[in-house]
Amino acid sequence: MRRRTFLSALGTGVGAITLGNMRKTRAAEIPGVTATEIRIGNTMPYSGIGSDFGVIGRGDAAYFRMINDQGGINGRMIHFISLDDSYTPPKTVEQTRRLLEQDQAAFIFNGLGTAPGSAVRPYLNHEHVPQLFLMTGADKWGNFQQFPWTLGWQPSYRTEAQIYAKYILANRPDAKIALFWQNDDWGKDFVTGVKDVLSERFDRMVVRSVSYEATDPTVDSQVVAMQSSGADTVVSATASVKFAQAVRKMHALGWKPLHLVSNNAASIGGV
Repeated sequence: MRRRTFLSALGTGVGAITLGNMRKTRAAEIPGVTATEIRIGNTMPYSGIGSDFGVIGRGDAAYFRMINDQGGINGRMIHFISLDDSYTPPKTVEQTRRLLEQDQAAFIFNGLGTAPGSAVRPYLNHEHVPQLFLMTGADKWGNFQQFPWTLGWQPSYRTEAQIYAKYILANRPDAKIALFWQNDDWGKDFVTGVKDVLSERFDRMVVRSVSYEATDPTVDSQVVAMQSSGADTVVSATASVKFAQAVRKMHALGWKPLHLVSNNAASIGGV
C-alpha cells in the first residue's frame, strides 16, 4: 500500500516532533501513529562486518527511552523498532519491508550505510515513506527531485575529502599520496573530493589508489601495495574494522605515513 496519507498530513515537515504536534484527530490517518504511540523503524548492523556500528542503534534506543520517561511527544510514546541488517543490502530490504508491512512503522530513521540505504531508497520513495537522517554522507542523498522522501544527515564525504586535500596542499605540497577506500559510493565520493582540489596535480601527487570490498576478510594486500608505491601520505575512506586492520599491517611493516582518516573510523575507542 502506497502511503499517500503522509503527503497530505505532513506536508513538507516530517519527523517525530512534527508527528507529535499533529492534531489527534489526524493520527488515525497515518500508519504507525495513534493517539498514544509513534512507531519508528530502523535498520542497523548488530552483527556481521559492520557490527561495531551497532552502538549507534543502541544509542538511538536509549534516547527514545529517555523521551518516553519524560512523557513522550505530546503524550505519545515512541516505539523504536530496530532490526539487524548485518550491513547487507538484501537484508536491509527484507528488514525494511518487515518494518513497514508487519510492524507498521511510520517512517525509517537513521539507517546506517550508503549501500544499505541505497538498496531501500527506491522502495521507500515509491511507497511515500520518509527515509530520514541517514547515517551516511554520500552526495547521492541530495537528489531531492528524484527521491523527495529521502533525507541525509551526515556531513558530506566529498567535502571531507576536499578538506584533507587542501590540508595536504598547504602543509605537504610534495606529498606522495595513496588513496585507500571502500568500493562503493562512499569511497568514490572521497576520491572525487580529492580530485576536486588537486585538479591537474592529481595524477602527479596520487601514486596509488586502492579499494577494498566491504566483505573482504582483510586489507593486508592493499596496505602492501600502498607501501610499495612509495607513498608517504594516506587518505582513507574506510570503516573502522578495515581501518584497524590497515593500522595493524602498517605497524607490522614498519611503515609510518601521514594518515588522514574519514570520520567513520576516527574514533580511537571505536578502532
